[in-house]
Amino acid sequence: MGSGGSLLSFVVRRLLITIPLLLLISFGVFSLVLILPGNPALTLAGGIHSTPHEVAVITRQLHLNEPFWRQYLRWLNGVIHGNLGDSLFNPGVSVASGIATRFPVTLTLAVGGMLLSVLIGIPAGIVAGVRSGSARDRLVTVGSSLGVAIPDFWLALLLVIWFAVDAHILPALGYVEWSASPWGWFQHLILPWVALGLGGSATIARQVRGALIDTLDQDYMRTAVAKGLSTRAVIGKHALKNALSPAVTVIGIQFGYLLGGTLIIEQIFSFPGIGQYILNAIAEKDLPVIQGVVLVTATAFVLINLIVDIIYGYLNPKIRLA
Repeated sequence: MGSGGSLLSFVVRRLLITIPLLLLISFGVFSLVLILPGNPALTLAGGIHSTPHEVAVITRQLHLNEPFWRQYLRWLNGVIHGNLGDSLFNPGVSVASGIATRFPVTLTLAVGGMLLSVLIGIPAGIVAGVRSGSARDRLVTVGSSLGVAIPDFWLALLLVIWFAVDAHILPALGYVEWSASPWGWFQHLILPWVALGLGGSATIARQVRGALIDTLDQDYMRTAVAKGLSTRAVIGKHALKNALSPAVTVIGIQFGYLLGGTLIIEQIFSFPGIGQYILNAIAEKDLPVIQGVVLVTATAFVLINLIVDIIYGYLNPKIRLA
């Protein structure tokens, strides 16, 4: 009962910290309008090439004639109700609907890459950590070093050349909806998943290996072995739980990075995700779209870290008291 209450108290504290953090992020995102030089409406309308009518339209759309604090509160109220505004250059198209159609593509890329990272990284780290100094350990160490060093986009280009251009095994470009063809959807995602997942698996493997080696070197682990417990029992029941706790943090950070860092991968494979959406918005200076994408991505990152904190607190009771 005490443990459950302690965990609940830990979750409540993390939630109370998250709410003001999200408000701070929202204020920072809305303040993007302040970095535009001169009159934001004039800049967004095309600078010296804009007409007074275009400047007036954008001024009304963004309520730039009002005090800044009122603009922010108006925008925040819309955000709370799911309204992120309309695109400046696509009249009648809401930012929320634009994100809603593209975010699932980016999320699919990030989740698939993360799953691949975990499925490769954790077993590799365990294999290396259990037999420190062995040939398997050296192999994993070298492989993880290469995985960390190779950029995702460079690996993606190599994969396209090897498996799409030369071997014609997998498609090189494009995205297929699951509803249209589940098999086509899966085929088009294999190369992007591998490109994103291998680098993440290298980082996770290194973390798990180091944590497992440190855990197995503790006195209580040597005592467990001296009492006659099998190696599998010592590792499975005791060492892994402690060794995987730090890895949870790394996995959360990696997932946040994948969610916000698929931009180049989406461009290479011509995926209609958030990355392509915000690149077009930046080129057009479509401020509501930029604000909406940055806000959604930052909020997702914060929520991911909240979930990671809760899992970490569950695995490590000492963290709940911190």
